[in-house]
Amino acid sequence: MENGPTMNSEPLKLFIIAGEPSGDLHGGKLIHAMKKIYPNSAFMGHGGNAMKEAGMQILEHTDDLAIMGFIEVIKHLPRMMKIMGKTIDTISRTKPDRIILIDYPGFNLRLAKRIQHLKIPITYFILPQVWAWKEKRVETMKAVLDQTLSIFPFEQDWFESRGLQTNYVGHPFAEQEHLDESSKDFYQRHDITIEHPLLVLLPGSRQQEVDRHWPIFLKTVEKLKESNSLIQVMVGKAPNVSLSPIPNDFKIEENARKAMVAGTVAIVSSGTATLECAVEDTAMVVCYKLSTISWWLANNMASVKYASMVNLIADENIVPEFLQHNMTEENLVKSIIPLLNAKSIERKKMLSGFDRVRRTLGMPGVYKRAAESIISKTIVEHE
Repeated sequence: MENGPTMNSEPLKLFIIAGEPSGDLHGGKLIHAMKKIYPNSAFMGHGGNAMKEAGMQILEHTDDLAIMGFIEVIKHLPRMMKIMGKTIDTISRTKPDRIILIDYPGFNLRLAKRIQHLKIPITYFILPQVWAWKEKRVETMKAVLDQTLSIFPFEQDWFESRGLQTNYVGHPFAEQEHLDESSKDFYQRHDITIEHPLLVLLPGSRQQEVDRHWPIFLKTVEKLKESNSLIQVMVGKAPNVSLSPIPNDFKIEENARKAMVAGTVAIVSSGTATLECAVEDTAMVVCYKLSTISWWLANNMASVKYASMVNLIADENIVPEFLQHNMTEENLVKSIIPLLNAKSIERKKMLSGFDRVRRTLGMPGVYKRAAESIISKTIVEHE
């Protein structure tokens, strides 16, 4: 591929599946990168608005696919089985040159097993976190995947020590984001000031988790304002969720990354947002709450010490985590107050930890490297 494929190259058909908002964002950027390298490529599959805008034909939207928690999955099982059946039929009929799976392991690994007989090569980008739980899934991955692209530095050694060849391409958050708005314009648009601390609330990207977290977030803000009335509050709101009630003085920003950049401290629902905050040097407190049964199951099946990606990558407790019954307004307030002080030991220690984490994420160009790897392998197999 030294000279690169041309517009006259044989067309490639790619089927991509991302079942959650974060996967959709990565999928959209991956499609853009693949089109630059191989313009004569067509995409269809499951995803969201980012993948649609990148030119993919959407069959099922992420809004209808994102489900979190064991009980919730069981509740939606008949619908998900129907989607699975339709997906298999479409893949059988269209015979894509390659299938690209992005995260979303509950659905994606089941699909990979069920279409194994079709002999269509499968790439997995953003691998299932089987090092955290369900390690037996590695055997399925070895049996059904043609290519695995890792985004976490420790994953390559972990997977390869278990017999699955893995290519570490770097983490997407290593990309240098170009925000389309200056800090001054951002502050003016929201009528906030740099003079006073800005507390950013990141309650999650799925309605189920937001519904559990939001009441505790509101009580936490109430208590914090008792100790510091000058605190400004901004919500990094995922476009597909609704929040109620929203106090009149809360500012809403749908580009969570912009909110993180401006924030002094964030309260973050455990997930990819924790790593984004670390990349943006935003001090944070991490929390998460599941249904009682889902929590019991997760607690008994998990094999890692930490919930947040920042602590997992560092393998140390850089950010405080308050999970399930420990997610109380009292605990959150106690941890947030020292982080509001720019000179506090707690804040300095946390930001120093973020610096160590950022250095492990690789160089920019992640989507380009992933796209090159996928297309090279597809063209070789195509020939």
